[in-house]
Amino acid sequence: AVTSLLIALLCRGHVLLEGVPGVAKTLLVRTLSASLDLDTSRVQFTPDLMPGDVTGSLIYDARTAEFSFREGPVFTNLMLADEINRTPPKTQASLLEAMEERQVSVDGTPRPLPDPFLVIATQNPVEYEGTYPLPEAQLDRFMVRLAVGYPTGAGEREVLTRRIARQQEAAPVRQVVEASTVLAMQGGVEALDVDPDVVGYCVDLVAATRNHPALEVGASPRGSQNLMLLARAVAGEA
Repeated sequence: AVTSLLIALLCRGHVLLEGVPGVAKTLLVRTLSASLDLDTSRVQFTPDLMPGDVTGSLIYDARTAEFSFREGPVFTNLMLADEINRTPPKTQASLLEAMEERQVSVDGTPRPLPDPFLVIATQNPVEYEGTYPLPEAQLDRFMVRLAVGYPTGAGEREVLTRRIARQQEAAPVRQVVEASTVLAMQGGVEALDVDPDVVGYCVDLVAATRNHPALEVGASPRGSQNLMLLARAVAGEA
């Protein structure tokens, strides 16, 4: 999970974390933010959340008789959208422009977001009561869709042992890089040379997913396994 988050960060992609409550999805995001010295905001998505609560809105100032823009929690480096599927589609849509163009348009004025900018959203894939399925346009904004499951028995024992040893709720997190270093690392990814054969393989793989009978929109949990088999098949043909 940590590796996938770092890959998405360096590639300027967003992440959707799926898992039942209690597997430390939120803690994972907070820990990543602290280690990278990034500004972070957390929004608990609820049925009554409005788009302006995410993007910000114009506020009337009676003293100056003018409207001023008050930034919403989306104006940050790392935004945690907790339980994103518990808010109606109109509020989910408030993130579409931010995730794709890294800006927010309010009253016709585009307002750029801080750089770097990353959205990590969580959702419970088991409980569907009082939730709103994410539309394809929203899912398309995520580079990584990561399932966070239960740890192994040995892992759970280690979690308890560490918790008892430190005798406090939160574990200390050490900052390892600054935000400027993250930007430099993202630039390094863009500067990598890509062999034409790799480009061709990527194009062939994507094209194969569009008409392969084992893959479809809303595929079964075996979809990821089928995709791996398809990738091997495409590689073999190449």
